[in-house]
Amino acid sequence: MIHVLAQIETVPGRREEFLAEFSEVAILVRKEVGCLEYGAAIDYQTDISLQKCLGDNVVLIIEKWDSTEHLKMHLVAPHMTDYRNRIKSIVQGITLRVLEPKV
Repeated sequence: MIHVLAQIETVPGRREEFLAEFSEVAILVRKEVGCLEYGAAIDYQTDISLQKCLGDNVVLIIEKWDSTEHLKMHLVAPHMTDYRNRIKSIVQGITLRVLEPKV
């Protein structure tokens, strides 16, 4: 199993538009072979001093896949190609982290 964190920076003021597009494609992604988890998260304000907020224009996509091969198939799925075309004017940057759980 692998964990994937995709940090998406949206154009200022367009995060809700991104989240609407994400919610549509997430339905299809969760049906993909090898997908264990796929969801979006945004900052939740607390009074915890160690918390570092991502910001008003950032969405963190949290994913779990059975394998790297499943992730690679996901990245080239037709619905993902369509999705990337729909969001390209909304997104300013993407940072991807692929992680291996150890505990």
